[in-house]
Amino acid sequence: MTNIIVELKKMSHKKGFENKGDFQKLLEKCKDTELTSTDVDFLTELYFSAKNLYIRNTILKVLVFCEEINLKDFFFKAFKKERYLDMRLTAIRGYAKYATENEVEKLMSKFTEILMKRPESTPYNYQEYELLRSAFGLPYLVDKYGYDCFIQAYEQEEKQYHAMPDAFKGHFTLDERGDIVQLRSLAETKRMLDGFKNSV
Repeated sequence: MTNIIVELKKMSHKKGFENKGDFQKLLEKCKDTELTSTDVDFLTELYFSAKNLYIRNTILKVLVFCEEINLKDFFFKAFKKERYLDMRLTAIRGYAKYATENEVEKLMSKFTEILMKRPESTPYNYQEYELLRSAFGLPYLVDKYGYDCFIQAYEQEEKQYHAMPDAFKGHFTLDERGDIVQLRSLAETKRMLDGFKNSV
């Protein structure tokens, strides 16, 4: 068991640990750590017991970079568990390493079906779209695998993204590691979104 996981395990016995900044920062460091099977066991157990979305999202991002251990079953269950499309897509990214195109297609069919309903349920769904269209999301999957299901989902997302007013575009993205990159200051984002609200 690596030192980081030993420390995380200790911290996980304290009340409210999921919402503590020091626990979350340490968990993020797992991205740069070579994980043992014991480490992965701890992280997958933590994932399924965690209520905190940030914790679950971070674990998904850590485990997509884990090459040594077959996590097909974990990512399939994670896809079923999550409701946010960006987290479902991270699960698909992990799943695709071990699954056939046909298996991936089944999940992407459900994914795209939900995506197409987003304009009705969340008309200006800019945050989720930015995550999906980032270097960590659909473009990576299109480049890596070239599956039709990834291309179709990406085209659908882009269509919905570009249908939104400009005030909702280009505020942030994710880099190749899944880390947030701010493209505008938070003050500029607020100014643009407030301006749009005041104009309608």
